This record gives sequence, structure tokens and C-alpha cells, in this order.
Amino acid sequence: MGAPGAWAQEKSGTKPGFVLPKGSARILLIRPTIKVGAQSTGGMFEPNADWTAQARENIAAALAVAQTRLGNQVIVADEPVGATAQALAEYRALFSVLADSVVRYQFFPGNRLPSKKRKGVFDWTMGPGVAEIARGTGADYALFLFNEDQYGSTGRKVLQVFAAMAYVSVKSGEHTGMAGLVDLHSGDLVWLNADMAMGGDVRTRAGATKRVAQLLEDFPGSAVPAVAATK
Repeated sequence: MGAPGAWAQEKSGTKPGFVLPKGSARILLIRPTIKVGAQSTGGMFEPNADWTAQARENIAAALAVAQTRLGNQVIVADEPVGATAQALAEYRALFSVLADSVVRYQFFPGNRLPSKKRKGVFDWTMGPGVAEIARGTGADYALFLFNEDQYGSTGRKVLQVFAAMAYVSVKSGEHTGMAGLVDLHSGDLVWLNADMAMGGDVRTRAGATKRVAQLLEDFPGSAVPAVAATK
């Protein structure tokens, strides 16, 4: 999920009029989608199972702490089986696609769709069917997270050096994170925080803590500490 264009990226959006007072709701935390691997010389993503497993463990630990500061009751979603598991997988994938669309067509002003250009517009939805993933939980909202890290391989870094000598820009490594809150009654995306150049090495505990803080920065009604500006 590379960042489009050279325009400055906005990093968060909230549905107009949406507020989430402390202690007013139950939030279902969906298991994050986490992908970690290397970026090949040619720029292709090469998954690394060990890195991904470590990142999942580290991010889970960081979330366990951070979720206590979100201002509302957080319920960790169980891992379902059968048809329910398939539905959850589909909605996790749908969130990734929807969030990427928000970044590309609203957060980058140069790419903004005509319907999104009016000030204050933030109108995106996963559809009311998403409520099925929270059946029986009493949850009002679902919190989705997507994280993908591509660490530049040796070949990619060498290519970056030679490209720079030829005054050509080549990126080594990509670090994408997106967190979104979905109203389970309407299916509307009411808050999204996303960054195509996140900080923190998720393969370490400290890096994962920083990444989660960035993902949940400005979460409605929360007390998650702000992160340092440096990557």
C-alpha cells in the first residue's frame, strides 16, 4: 500500500458530529491484520513468518495496555470458527480496502474525489451487515487495525544508493498503519487514523508500543499518550 502522489497526507478524519463520551459505549477490538516482511530489490513484498509472529506478540502486548486508556469498555473479539470466521475475515479485508481508499481519495488533497472536497465531509461506510461480527457482544463500535511493514532488503538499500547517485528517488522500506472505528449500528466509519510512514520497529516491544500509540493517537475520548514526532 504505497502512498500516492507527492501531496502532504492528512492523517485522521472523523464523521461530522460524531463524539464518543467516556464511559458511553462498548468497543469490540478486532484482531489486527499484521503483515511484516522484506522489500525486495525490485520493491516486492516478501513475507517473513518469524517477523510477523514477533510483531503480533508485541502489538498484542502494547494493545493490552493501550486499550485501558481508550475511555470506554473494550471487548477483545473471540476468534470464531466456520461461517462466522469467514465473515470476520471478509470484514477485516474490507476495512483494509476502505481505509486505503480514504487515505488515497480523501487524506491526500491532490487525489480527493469531487464528493469529498467539501469541507467537513467524511462519509465512508462498511455497510450495516458488519453488525453480524459483533452479534451477542453488546458492542456499539468495532475497532479495526491494519499494519504492514516492509523492511528494505540489502539489495533494495544498495539500489537506493545507486539511484540517489543518478538523482532518482527510490524508497527502501514501507511502514503503513491504519486504525478505524466503525459504528456497528449503521456500519459507518466514524473515525480513521492512518499513516503511510509510521515509526517504531514492531519487531521489538518498544517499537510496537510506539506504533500502537501512533495508531490510536487522537482516538475519540481516549487518554492514549501522544507520541514523539520523530520516526
